[in-house]
Amino acid sequence: MRILLVEDDAMIGGAVQVALKDAGYAADWVRTGPAALGALDGQHYDLLLLDLGLPGVDGMEVLRTLRAGGDQIPVLIMTARDALEERLRGLDGGADDYVIKPFEMAELLARMRAVLRRRAGVASSVLGNGVVSLDTATKLATVGDASTLLSNREFALLRALLVRPGAILSRADLEDRIYGWGEEVESNAVEYLIHTLRRKLGSEVIKNVRGVGWMVSRSG
Repeated sequence: MRILLVEDDAMIGGAVQVALKDAGYAADWVRTGPAALGALDGQHYDLLLLDLGLPGVDGMEVLRTLRAGGDQIPVLIMTARDALEERLRGLDGGADDYVIKPFEMAELLARMRAVLRRRAGVASSVLGNGVVSLDTATKLATVGDASTLLSNREFALLRALLVRPGAILSRADLEDRIYGWGEEVESNAVEYLIHTLRRKLGSEVIKNVRGVGWMVSRSG
């Protein structure tokens, strides 16, 4: 999944971006409102982490602009503005959830998972297709009675496939969900990750559609 982080504080932004990557997300970071709107105009994101106290165009104006234009991207506000009136203004303005600074990274990641589940209309943190299941909170993949802890990028790739079982994702589709801006992508990186996942989970878990891409079956 690809996340856009909008945060002008260098220390907070850097720490959150590292935590997102460690959790298996592709994370792009911008520091101003206009940069956020520009990034959202040119790239699909699964979730927006939005600071309110931005220079120039603040976070509430970014949120209003998105919702006025019909953009329904899930938005989780991160801010030090802890007054009830501010929280209500953000939620009524179209945000999906709110986390108050300073926050623990574990809480931020849990709130992100909850927002994404609500938007997908599911209650569980586990994705599955009857052959393999993936716990998005722990990165444990399970086939039969055997569970395996995945690396960050193995997790990101399998999650991308399990979000849309039956859909064929190309190399470019998968790279877009695994790597953020400026991250070097080896030409065979996706193939290598699929190889390691098949070695851990079994050769039939991920299917190759020759010349098109990869998929997991819709059901077991």
